Amino acid sequence: MRRKRWWKSVLYWLILVIGLAVSMALIFNQQVKDYLVGSYQPQVTKTTVANNVKKRASYDFSNVKDLNLQTVAKARAKKESVNVIGVISIPSIKLRIPIAKGIDNTTLALAAGTMRADQVMGEGNYPLAAHNMANGSKILFSPLYYHGKVGQMAYITDMKKIYEYKLYERTFIDATQVDVVNNTKDKILTLITCDATGARRLMMRGKLVKVVDFNEAPQELQQNLSGKYTNGQ
Repeated sequence: MRRKRWWKSVLYWLILVIGLAVSMALIFNQQVKDYLVGSYQPQVTKTTVANNVKKRASYDFSNVKDLNLQTVAKARAKKESVNVIGVISIPSIKLRIPIAKGIDNTTLALAAGTMRADQVMGEGNYPLAAHNMANGSKILFSPLYYHGKVGQMAYITDMKKIYEYKLYERTFIDATQVDVVNNTKDKILTLITCDATGARRLMMRGKLVKVVDFNEAPQELQQNLSGKYTNGQ
């Protein structure tokens, strides 16, 4: 009889602990994701970019999943597989995150990913995709969704040169409209992220207006592109 009561007591406390753990996970889900993404601060140098740009990457859009806690945790465990090749910054909306090669789940959990194998900074169409976490999040391209406007300046760099674009288009497109990543004669930057529902995509485009050597750019811009990434801050 006592043994039966003991098992009931153990079962009760076990259920209580599991329930509390699940509740805490749900409550702090966003905070944990913010921390896991925000604490990813890879050092980007000319050398790392030169090495990573040669590596293979996946460009299969169909395999990309939503950015949930499990995906982020797995990505942090495999962060060495993220091939960082630069930085993107839109100072007016406090967005500054690494650019990495490809669009697999690990890459997109921690960075903005390139969307074509042949794209080159400052040449033709340079498309980038990153997640939008909604609810006012500061992670990845979330600031682009909430605060991105036509007329803002966007900068990308491979740490050798800085490419300055002026955003001229903000529009929503169907998720199936993949032709927007195709190359173009015009030198443009194409930024893609999900809308609040996840059903459609926000697309913002910028026109190349200036290219400068990194070391010859204004100190404020150099410091901005070399600073800590804004994920989760």
